[in-house]
Amino acid sequence: MLTVKFSLLKIERGDRILDLGCGQGRHIHHLFLDRGVMVYGLDRDLSSLRIVEKTCREFSPHGEEGRNWLVLQGVCECLPFKENSFDHIIVSEVLEHIQDYKGVLKGISKSLKGGGNLVISVPRFWPERICWALSPKYHEEEGGHIRIFKASSLKLEVEKMGFRCFKVHYAHALHTPYWWLKCMRWERRDRWWPVKLYHRFLVWDILRSPRPMRWLEGLLNPIIGKSVVLYFKKVE
Repeated sequence: MLTVKFSLLKIERGDRILDLGCGQGRHIHHLFLDRGVMVYGLDRDLSSLRIVEKTCREFSPHGEEGRNWLVLQGVCECLPFKENSFDHIIVSEVLEHIQDYKGVLKGISKSLKGGGNLVISVPRFWPERICWALSPKYHEEEGGHIRIFKASSLKLEVEKMGFRCFKVHYAHALHTPYWWLKCMRWERRDRWWPVKLYHRFLVWDILRSPRPMRWLEGLLNPIIGKSVVLYFKKVE
């Protein structure tokens, strides 16, 4: 389930890519299959990183000698990289969890090369606002969302740090009703039959990716897309 459209980044052989807050590696698993790039994943959750490592080892077409991925345990607030280390940095569904997100953006700016690409995705304002209204516990749990971003405000904040936004789109419209259903019965959420049924549909959609559903989601994304995705280029 990709949030980022990598075709927009014009990735070239030899590029170094960082997935910041990589989770279980949905974007890394797409990128590492290209032997011409080096992919790094950083996350604070060790169990998620073990899943990334295991999957990359199992499906790598190049073996250990051609290893082109590295996962690191760490926090976004303190990046363990030198300045100008990466050609592309992805921060997908991360900033809404972080108190000092502006500090994280400054660290990202230092780690990204001039002319490099930064992709940020966060929950879209109004679908997320409905989740908060349906269930306060949705965002009060440990590790939950601590803020709701307005895409226009976030775009301006990043541009003030020396970036130029060149693309904005929405993603995962089919997931929005799923989260609304969960928030309607947060105490039971995954045990409530409408949530269980919708989850089965989402799994089927992700695994099969039928063309009619891609067409439908494409139509719905501008209306109820769960995430907003912003693409920036660092001004040289």
